[in-house]
Amino acid sequence: MDQTQPNPSSSSEEASGQLIVLTGPSGVGKGTLVRSLLKEHGNELFLSVSATTRSPRSGEVDGKHYYFFSRNQFEAAIENNELLEWAEFAGNYYGTPLKPIEERIAKGNRILLEIELEGARQVAKVFPEALRIFVLPPSMDELERRLRSRGQDSDEAIMR
Repeated sequence: MDQTQPNPSSSSEEASGQLIVLTGPSGVGKGTLVRSLLKEHGNELFLSVSATTRSPRSGEVDGKHYYFFSRNQFEAAIENNELLEWAEFAGNYYGTPLKPIEERIAKGNRILLEIELEGARQVAKVFPEALRIFVLPPSMDELERRLRSRGQDSDEAIMR
């Protein structure tokens, strides 16, 4: 599928808000940093909610943890340039709906976007003025330890 990106009008220099992109490899601690930032600066930051085609996990709420789309809905959003970034991973789509980002930035809000590397590259093309923060692991050994302790990834995925 073509990953042509939209050209959001609210990404111009007139926008008073800011997009903050937090990225890094899986297991590096992005979620921990996000929770800490929101705890300390929750009145100043809004966490972007991603969309996915995967099934909700126990306790996840549509619109709070993710927007849960059908595959057809997600593909229509891609075709209509309604996503800031998107990727397919492990048979499911993941992406960031563009409209909520544009609306918040236009209102002068700071939006925090926690995404993987490919999505961050896409965002950089559309929002070059975004503050981009890349989180490094303390070491490759520590990153491998964290990934293994989560018990969610295959050996092959961890080595990648």
